[in-house]
Amino acid sequence: MRLKFMLLGLAATLAGAWGLQAQWLTQTLDLRAGWNAVYLHVDPSHQTIDEMVALDSTFAVEEVWMWRPDVTGQQFTVSPLMPTTGDSRWVSWSRQDGEDSALRRMTAGMAYLVRVKASLPGHTWAIQGKAVATRYRWTSTGLNFMGFPVPQGNAPTFTGQNGFFSRAPVEFQRSASEFYRYSEGDLGPSNPGVIFGLRNTKMARGEAYWINTGSYYNRYFGPVEISVPESGQLNYGDKGRVIGVRIRNVTSSPLTVSLSLMPSEAAPNGQVPVAGMVPLLVRGVRTNATSLAYPYNPLAAGTPMTWTLAAAGSLGADAEIVLGVDRSQMSGNAGDLLAGVLRFTDSLGYSQVDVGVTASVGVYSGLWVGDAAVTQVGQYLKKYQRGPDAEPVVGSDGKYQVQGLDTSLTGVSMAFPLRLIVHNPATGPARLMQQVYLGMDAATNPIVARGEGVLNRNYLKDSRRISAPHLPFSGVNEGWAFSGSLGPGRTITAEVTTRFDDGQSSPFLHAYHPDHDNLDGDRAKTVPQGSESYGLVRRLTLQFTPPSDDFDSRTAAGQTLAGNYAESVSVQGLARGGGNVDTRTFEARGSFVLNRISMAPNLSAATSP
Repeated sequence: MRLKFMLLGLAATLAGAWGLQAQWLTQTLDLRAGWNAVYLHVDPSHQTIDEMVALDSTFAVEEVWMWRPDVTGQQFTVSPLMPTTGDSRWVSWSRQDGEDSALRRMTAGMAYLVRVKASLPGHTWAIQGKAVATRYRWTSTGLNFMGFPVPQGNAPTFTGQNGFFSRAPVEFQRSASEFYRYSEGDLGPSNPGVIFGLRNTKMARGEAYWINTGSYYNRYFGPVEISVPESGQLNYGDKGRVIGVRIRNVTSSPLTVSLSLMPSEAAPNGQVPVAGMVPLLVRGVRTNATSLAYPYNPLAAGTPMTWTLAAAGSLGADAEIVLGVDRSQMSGNAGDLLAGVLRFTDSLGYSQVDVGVTASVGVYSGLWVGDAAVTQVGQYLKKYQRGPDAEPVVGSDGKYQVQGLDTSLTGVSMAFPLRLIVHNPATGPARLMQQVYLGMDAATNPIVARGEGVLNRNYLKDSRRISAPHLPFSGVNEGWAFSGSLGPGRTITAEVTTRFDDGQSSPFLHAYHPDHDNLDGDRAKTVPQGSESYGLVRRLTLQFTPPSDDFDSRTAAGQTLAGNYAESVSVQGLARGGGNVDTRTFEARGSFVLNRISMAPNLSAATSP
């Protein structure tokens, strides 16, 4: 029995999940000869059914039929529907048709009929896929064909005092009059058959059942509801920080929910390799009214965390679990995939929900903007020698004799801000910029540019210029290269030079003041450096330090960098014999914070070519 509909729309829908990066988990299906009803909790859609079957050396699987509960139109039925040609609620794959089958791939959250060779007494089909918190689709227009997230190996019975459905709403228990299960062999009037003795019959993870509840619309799929993103996984990518998961008790008694982090299996051939575990943090309750910082607890592999929920309808019946990626603890190369499996279980032992979690080691390329806060400045205080009469001692050169020089750092009454604009390319050293432009290029792609001329004129009203007035202006706007690139644990330095005769940027020049215009008394000749104006050489050092020990800081490490700021300012005066230059150096210290505002790895030219 095969259904050969070329349902291209369905294939396109399933294909949407292929590109998702996720962790890997193997679901084992114990199949019997003949027909088997299965339900997938993992998503194996990265490969076709032909490829899945080819991995099985016994070639046991002959047919796969998928039930589609959301097909429009009348669906009411009083008994399980057999897979028949012409019924649009079924779509199938068969070994005979192979790649020409209407069903090409299997996905999570769907119920299937799988036919195994009659010559095999039993068969184990191991399906590796991405762990997904499945979304159950229930219809009140007839029977439903689905599985439930019961634990592997120690599942509860259907009903009875400690049965899976004993905590379901009373309306469901009254309406759920029939459960059907497939037995070994061919399909027929008694296969699938009604399950008798539900109080003593255990459920099985990965098995699908037909359930008849009449017109009752069911929302009970276990004692705890777990709400995750639409994909059924937690995918942080290379810059995501925080994702919330909501848990809700749907029973009439208090319930404890446990969360464990497990490692991912190795990725199958052709998929992105898993480089390690995702370092996860669970946000705590904010208690510090001054810093407003959230505490956290690491979600260590193998060490479960628990939440106790009040009875349904009571205060405390639900809770939000805020999970953040500790990017400060990520290691490896940019782009490396880190993965794990979040397993939710309940204190009744009724459910096991596995959720994939992934994150990529981020890159630090792009535009970073922030401020340095100068909190200490160096003194320049001379201490002179004094004679027995306490008078300053005059040397043979006619000058007071210096006994010592105090250049120690002292605190300031108020931190002085210095704007920092740093572009970090994909490769090569970072550049300190005096100004940059953010906007669109001719193809409407977002860019970071050295000048306005390269920006798309149609989007200038949405463009922005960012500048640092304490740095010398240049029309070319090349910036200054740091000694390395941005990144945790690094120390980089840039040297910024301002010429003594730079009329646009020197703080010592005044075009209309005769004592500060770098001209002689006749305003005919330029005077040398040190006569009226001085050259400046500034060495700016950024030392990146670990983030503060709170939830927000540790999860923001991929988008925020902070550390210690140091600056050495050399003031250059008159030239002396032998090429020496009178120089006096001042030191400044403080801290800095940089936030990434653009991921653009390239710094575009100032004007279009």
